[in-house]
Amino acid sequence: MKALLLNILYIFLLVIYSPILIYSALFYGKYRAGFKEKFFGRVIKRSKVVKGTGGKEYVVWFHAVSVGEVRVLRPLLRMIREQHPDWCCVISTTSRTGMDVAVQNYGNDWKLFYCPIDFSWSVEKAMRRLQPDLLVLTEQEFWPNLIDAAKRHGVKIAVINARFSEMGYKRYLWIRSFIGAMLRKIDAIAVQSETYAGWFHRLGALADAIHITGSMKFDGVVFDRDNSETTRLRRLAGILPEDVVFVAGSTQSPEEMIAVECYNNLKLDFPNLRLIIVPRHAERFEEVSRLLESMSAHWERRSLLEDKENGSVSKDDKIEIIENQIVGGSSNKSVCPRILLVDKMGELGAWWGMAAIAFVGGSFGTRGGQNMIEPAAYGAAVCFGSNTKNFRDIVELLLRADGARVVHDKRELELFIRNCLESEQFANSLGTNAQNLVKEQLGATEKTLTILKDLLNPENTSSGKLRP
Repeated sequence: MKALLLNILYIFLLVIYSPILIYSALFYGKYRAGFKEKFFGRVIKRSKVVKGTGGKEYVVWFHAVSVGEVRVLRPLLRMIREQHPDWCCVISTTSRTGMDVAVQNYGNDWKLFYCPIDFSWSVEKAMRRLQPDLLVLTEQEFWPNLIDAAKRHGVKIAVINARFSEMGYKRYLWIRSFIGAMLRKIDAIAVQSETYAGWFHRLGALADAIHITGSMKFDGVVFDRDNSETTRLRRLAGILPEDVVFVAGSTQSPEEMIAVECYNNLKLDFPNLRLIIVPRHAERFEEVSRLLESMSAHWERRSLLEDKENGSVSKDDKIEIIENQIVGGSSNKSVCPRILLVDKMGELGAWWGMAAIAFVGGSFGTRGGQNMIEPAAYGAAVCFGSNTKNFRDIVELLLRADGARVVHDKRELELFIRNCLESEQFANSLGTNAQNLVKEQLGATEKTLTILKDLLNPENTSSGKLRP
C-alpha cells in the first residue's frame, strides 16, 4: 500500500512539473538520457559487473545524485580500487552533468548508469538485474521505494557523508514517523558532524547505526597549486606570475554582476587583477555571457581557449574575441582579456587552484551556499555571503579558525578584495589558516571505508560505534 501511494505521488509530481521538464529537455537536453534505466530499471546486470576471478566478489552500488556528490566519491573509490580488488563498484547518478563528471572521473574503472526513479517497479527491476551486496547512498539521497527494494533483496544499505540542510531537517520533523521508519532500515549512517548525528537520531535513526566520520569533502581536495590540471588551465588562460586572480565560483544570479562591478571598481588601482567567473549551472552560461556584453566587459570564453591556442577559432569567434578585447577600453593595454567566463562543467576545482582571492557563490541568494573547502585547501583568501546554511558546519569551522570572511553585499565584497590586494599579510594569513584547517579535518574517507567493510564482512567488525 505504501509503495502504491508513493507511486501515485511521484506520478502526480511528474504531471505537475512536466512543462518544466519538457522545456528543459527540448532546450537544454536535460532528462533525455537513461530513459530505460530511469523508468524501467533496465540497469546493468550483475553478470556484466563481476570479474569472475573465482573468489568471493562483492557488487557495491554507489548512488550520487549530481556533480557535487559524484566528486565526493573520488577519494573513497580510489581507496577501494587500491585496497579491495574484490569489490566490483557501480555508480549511478541522476543528472546529465553528474553523469558527465562520472564518465570523466570513473569511466575507465567502474560501470556507470542513471539511477531508476523511485517507482516501485523500476527499483525492483534494478535490484533483480544488478543484485548488489551493498547499496551506498551519498549525503541525503533517501528514496523510500529504493530502500525497501534493497531490504527485500537482502542488500545492506549505507548512507555516507550524510547531512541535512536545516530547512530539510525541519520539514522532515513534520513526517517524523514516516522518515523514522525508513531510516531504521538503513544499516549504517556515516554523518559529517555531531549536529547531523543528533538530527538523524531525533528523526528516528537507530543510535547503533550512526557513525560520526567528518566530511569526506575534506579528503577529496587538492593542496598543490601546481597540479597538472591547474597548470594546464593557467597556461591556456594566459595567466602570468604577476597576475592576482579573483575567482567567483559556483555563482548564481546576481553574483556574476556583483563580481564584475567589484572588478571594474578596482581594476584601475590594481591593473594586475584578473577575474574568473564560474557559474554553477551550464544552462546559465549564455545568460552570463549576455550580462558581460551588456556591461561592456573585457572578457572571453573558456570554451574558446583551446581553439584559440591551436589557431582554429572560427571567423565569427575571432571577431568576438577582438571586440571583447577592444571593449575593455584603451587604458587596458593587455592583449589577453582580464575577465574569463568558464563555460565548461567539472573544472571549478582546478580554477580554484589559481585563486589568490575566492568568492564562493550561491551565498548571496537563496541557494544556501556552495562548497568552500576547495579554495580553502589551496590557501586562497576565501569569502562568501551570509546565506550558507547548506554548509553551516564547515563555515563555523572556517570562521572559528579565522580562515574566511562573510561579506553581506557588494560593498563588503569589494572592500574584502581591496584589503587582500593592499595587504598581502592579511590575504596570506586567511589562506594559511584555511589550509591548515582543511589538513586537520582529513580522515573521513578512511573511516567511511571501514564502515563499509564491516557491512560486507560483519564477522570481522573493526569499527566502534560513534553515537550522538
